Amino acid sequence: MKHLAILGSTGSIGQSTLSIVEQYPDRYSVTSLAAGKNLPVALEQALRWHPKVVSMATEELAHKLSAELRRACAADIEVVWGAAGSVACATHPEADFVVSAIVGVAGLEATYAAILSGKPVGLANKECMVAAGEILTKAARERGVPILPIDSEHNAVHQCMRAGEHREVRHIWLTASGGPFRQWPLEHFAAITPEQALKHPTWVMGQRITIDSATMLNKGLEIIEACRLFAVPPSQVRVTVHPQSTVHSLVEYVDGSILAQISVTDMRLPILYALSYPDRPASKLTFDLAALSHLDFEQPDFARFPCLRLAYEAAEKGGAHCIALNASDEIAVEAFLARRIAFPGIAATIEQVLGQTPVSHPQTIAEVLVADAEARERAREVIAQASVRVADSFTRSSQHP
Repeated sequence: MKHLAILGSTGSIGQSTLSIVEQYPDRYSVTSLAAGKNLPVALEQALRWHPKVVSMATEELAHKLSAELRRACAADIEVVWGAAGSVACATHPEADFVVSAIVGVAGLEATYAAILSGKPVGLANKECMVAAGEILTKAARERGVPILPIDSEHNAVHQCMRAGEHREVRHIWLTASGGPFRQWPLEHFAAITPEQALKHPTWVMGQRITIDSATMLNKGLEIIEACRLFAVPPSQVRVTVHPQSTVHSLVEYVDGSILAQISVTDMRLPILYALSYPDRPASKLTFDLAALSHLDFEQPDFARFPCLRLAYEAAEKGGAHCIALNASDEIAVEAFLARRIAFPGIAATIEQVLGQTPVSHPQTIAEVLVADAEARERAREVIAQASVRVADSFTRSSQHP
C-alpha cells in the first residue's frame, strides 16, 4: 500500500490521480492533499478521502474549510495553508509517495522538501524541473530518491529507456502535435486571437499550456526537462511534429533501433505508471491499433515556432536562462490572453528577457525564486514598453491619416 501526498489535488492531474486511487484501493491511499484555491472541490475531496492534512492557498480559505469540516463532523482533518502548508503535505511522515502537480513554480518548495525528506516524487510539473532541475536532480541523486515523470512525453521516454543502458541512447525524440497553427501562413500570425490559440487539436488542457502548445514553448520546456531528468545534453534531445499525438515519445539507440511508446491520450496511464513503478498493474486503458493506420512525422519549423529555438538556447546556457524562459513566457501568455500583446509578441518578449538575463546558476531554491521574480519583472517591463510603442504608433497614425 502506497500512501500518497497529492500536491495540486483539485487540478486535472490531481483529480486523475484520485481516480486511480479509487480504481486501486488495495494499492493506494491518500495521506495529504494540497488543494489550492478551489474550496468546494477541496471540501469534497477531504470528505471523500479523509486525509490526515489538507492545505489551502490562503489562511482565509483554510479557516473556511475548517469550518465546513467541523459541520461535517470531520474536524480531525488538519487544515494548513500557503507554501508552508504545501510543504507540510509533501513531508507528512505517513506519506511515502508525492505527486507534484501544482502549476508553475508555486510547487517548487514542496517538491524540493519532499526530495530532501527522501520521498519518491511523481512529477507532473515541468516548471519545477525547468526552473530548478539542477538542484532537484542533485538532491535526488544524493538521497537515492527517484523522480518519476508524469508528463506524458517524459513518461514515455522513461518507459522506452528501460530497454537499454543510458550510454546506448543516441537521441531522445519528443513528439509535438504542432498545435492549431502548424499549417497557417506566417503572415497571419499577428492576427491570431486568444480564442483561436486556445483550440488545441488533440488535448484539453489549461489555458497557459494550451497557448504554450500553440507557440511550441511547451516543447521547449520539455527539452530542458528531458535534459535534467535523463542527464543528456540538449543536442541529444530532438523534437518531431506528430499531429496524431499517438506516439508520445521515442528513444533512438546507437545501434539504430528506435523504440516508441504508444497509448491512449489519457493522463491516467502515465500517472498509474509513475505510482506503480517498477510494476505494471493491469488497467482498462487500452489502445485501438486501428489508430496506427496513419502516422505523420515532420521537422519543426523554427521560423514558425521561434520559442523552440529560444528554448534550445536557454537549455545550452542553463541556470538563470531556463528560469527566465519559463517566467517570461508565463507573463507573456497572460498578456496575450488579456489582448495586451499579439501572438508573435510572446516569443519577442521571451527573447528580450533572455537577452537581458546574465549567465548564472542559482544554488538554492531561494535563489531560484529570486531569479524567477526578476525575470517576471523584466517581462512586465518589456510588455509595458511594447504597449507604449503600439499606443504611440496608433496616436501618430490617427493624427496623420
